[in-house]
Amino acid sequence: MPHNRRRALIVIDVQNDYIGGNLPIEYPPVEQSLANIGRAMDAAKKTSIPVVVVQNILPENMPIMAKGTFGAELHHSIIERGWDHHIVKDLPSVFTNTGLEEWLRSHDITTITVVGYMTHNCDFSTVVHGLHSGFTVELLSDATGSVPYANRAGSATAEEIHRVMTVVMQSRFASVMTTNEWISAITSGAVPERDNIYNSNQRARKHSAAGGHS
Repeated sequence: MPHNRRRALIVIDVQNDYIGGNLPIEYPPVEQSLANIGRAMDAAKKTSIPVVVVQNILPENMPIMAKGTFGAELHHSIIERGWDHHIVKDLPSVFTNTGLEEWLRSHDITTITVVGYMTHNCDFSTVVHGLHSGFTVELLSDATGSVPYANRAGSATAEEIHRVMTVVMQSRFASVMTTNEWISAITSGAVPERDNIYNSNQRARKHSAAGGHS
């Protein structure tokens, strides 16, 4: 693998509350994303890409990820595979107050590949934080997932949130791809495509002018 693509796989918050627990992932179906997370971890191990497993632990009185609860525990598929580094966090970005950046720098990591939950929250925060910290960032869209929301700002389905957030990330913040595409890239050395704001907007405007639907 070329030095400038020295990667680490960041496995974010694959915990029981997201998998049939108090905050169930709805899109993509959690069984699919779980399987792809496992495939990504297996591929990383085969190609000597270090795996960082992240666990979100919140206070005992919280309804999700509460310290000491089954919901806060890592899913068994993650525990069975193991990791090279494990961090605990209590804020969305995996970089905040965890020492992860220092660990990555000490291992000459220049690219982080994000999988896990949730697409629009901890994944997005990590992607943006990673870009701002000087890392090249990748996101595996079928190894992540979202939940639906409804609040005073409006409502959105899990599919809508996941789709919009991945489009936004691809436009500026990360190379968004499927697990299959990533496995192909890490074996071939191909550089995954990341778009830019201007080109993404131009395509949308042309599509709209041609009578298409976004």
